[in-house]
Amino acid sequence: MSQIPPLFKRELLGYFRSPVAYVFLVVFLLASVGLAFFLSGFFKSNVASMESFFFWHPWLFLFLVPAAGMRLWSEEKRSGTVELLFTLPVTTLEAVLGKFLAAWAFLALAILLSFPMVLTLAYLGDPDWGVVANSYLGSILMAGAYLGVCVFISALTKNQVISFVLSVMVCFVLALLGYSVFTEFLSGFLPVPLVDVISNFGFTTHFDGFTKGIIDPKDVMFFLSLIGFTLFLNVVALER
Repeated sequence: MSQIPPLFKRELLGYFRSPVAYVFLVVFLLASVGLAFFLSGFFKSNVASMESFFFWHPWLFLFLVPAAGMRLWSEEKRSGTVELLFTLPVTTLEAVLGKFLAAWAFLALAILLSFPMVLTLAYLGDPDWGVVANSYLGSILMAGAYLGVCVFISALTKNQVISFVLSVMVCFVLALLGYSVFTEFLSGFLPVPLVDVISNFGFTTHFDGFTKGIIDPKDVMFFLSLIGFTLFLNVVALER
C-alpha cells in the first residue's frame, strides 16, 4: 500500500499546526491584492481582467514559495527525524511525493483564497471566465515549479536559512530568464541560438500565455517536466 496519502496528510496538517502558515496566507493575499490595486492600477484600467493581479505572482513566489518549502527536508535533517522517517516502510520516492504534494496543496490553497478578487471583478464588469480559470491554473503550475526547485535545495542542507537564500537565488534567475533585459545581457557573450534556448527556461515566458487565456501544451509540459526533474533530483540527493 502506498504511504503517500498518510505522508501527505501529516505534512499538510503540519502547516496548520503552526501560526506561521496563517501568517503566510495573510501576507500572500495582502501582498498580491495590494500590488494589483496600488501598483498595477486595478481600478484605473477600467478593464474586467485579473492580469494586473497575476502579473506579480512570479515575483511574489520568489520569496513566498522558498519560505514554504525551505523546511521540508532541512528541518527533518536538522532534527534527525529524517533517519526515523526512512526506518518506516516508506520509499524515498513516496516520502518526496508526499511532502511535495502537501506543500503544493498548501500553495494552491493560498492562491485560490484570492477568490474575493474574482467576486470583485464579477461585480464591476463582465470578465472572461476562461481567462480567469487559465490564469489560476498557470499560477498553480508555476508555484509547483518553484516549489520543486526549493524542495530539492532543501534536501541539500540542514540549515533552513541557507535553503531559503539558495532557493531565492536560483528561482530569481529562472524568473529573469524570460525578460528581454536579461537575454540582451546574455547576448553580449553567448551565441544568439543558445540565448534563445536559455530564455525558454524562464518561468514568465511560460506563464504569460495562461494570463492571456492560452493553454499551450508546451507551457504545461514545461512546468510539469521541471517538477518531475527536480523531484528526481530530490530523490537522488536523499539516497546519496
